[in-house]
Amino acid sequence: MNKIEHIGIAVKSIDNSNDLFKKLFGEPNYKTESVESEGVKTSFFKVGNNKIELLEATNEESPIAKFIAKKGEGIHHIAFDVDDIEAEVKRLKAEGFVILNETPKKGADNKLVVFLHPKATNGVLIELCQEIVLNE
Repeated sequence: MNKIEHIGIAVKSIDNSNDLFKKLFGEPNYKTESVESEGVKTSFFKVGNNKIELLEATNEESPIAKFIAKKGEGIHHIAFDVDDIEAEVKRLKAEGFVILNETPKKGADNKLVVFLHPKATNGVLIELCQEIVLNE
């Protein structure tokens, strides 16, 4: 793992939260994106070399909607940048971690993503992210 890629925060309203975090960071978000497969709308902020991802559910079956219903708004996950997501999945699986989606899927911000079950990581949902390289 190379670095923390971003911290994901579950929010009830992207619009309200964008205003709040713009005031907090002194800069507007740089990107808003929907990930239909996950039922989520995302908004990204840069804070120095770090990123914060706000996540709003777009339907009641979204993992974010279920998270907020159970725990309320707050930190949802920590994402780590990796060079080879498939090799990391294989390595972590061999170490005994429970992988929620063993096949990487397209996530927000041009990334392939895989999640580790929080029961295996002291209650923290871990996301692995690999940049999608587009062939020119």
